[in-house]
Amino acid sequence: MQVIPMPDQLSGNLSLLEQVKGAEKLFLSGRRSHEAELESAVKMFLEILRGFESFDFLGPCVTVFGFARFGQDHDYYKMAREMGGALAKAGYAVMTGGGPGIMEAANRGAKEAGGLSIGCNIHLPMEQKPNPYLDKFILMEHFFIRKVMLVKYSSAFVVMPGGLGTLDEAFEVATLIQTGKLERFPIVGIGLDFWSQLRQFARETMLTSGVISEEDIAFVHPVASVEEAMQVIRA
Repeated sequence: MQVIPMPDQLSGNLSLLEQVKGAEKLFLSGRRSHEAELESAVKMFLEILRGFESFDFLGPCVTVFGFARFGQDHDYYKMAREMGGALAKAGYAVMTGGGPGIMEAANRGAKEAGGLSIGCNIHLPMEQKPNPYLDKFILMEHFFIRKVMLVKYSSAFVVMPGGLGTLDEAFEVATLIQTGKLERFPIVGIGLDFWSQLRQFARETMLTSGVISEEDIAFVHPVASVEEAMQVIRA
């Protein structure tokens, strides 16, 4: 595992308050002095730079999003593990948020299949310890920078069932595609039971209200199996 810690100065030069609250929470706490804001901007730039330097690899990549609390016996964990293996065998690097649950499963499947397994983790009070199936790994402080890294290097996205964080990531990718900021890379939603409710809301409420178009709904391709997911990605 390649572990890339935050620069030493991020722990050595922070005030006690910042060490307790975290860099991002302090940054988002409201207006601060001009000097403090500039210091945050420099740290963000360094974090982005570390990400670019760390994720220097060849070949295509697919990012897998999903819930952090599914255990090894859960059907979605097993499916994510199979998904990671299928992607690796097809020549894709597999990138996740680097934590447990679905992320671990996808990384595990890629690692077991001999593929490149990448994690982009983040400092959180719980859940985000790096899983043991990572070839490359970086630890971030800011959610928005982490999402940039999870999106930037991938040419397809697999979204497994998950909570607010997973939906945030899925909608972020869909919004970037909708607004032309990202190529129309496929977003594959695995788990028909999970995604059917969301698609129903999108069609019956959002589409009817005129806030999205039929084309927007088509951004996410719901599938029932890993085989179907691979068909969408290859196409």
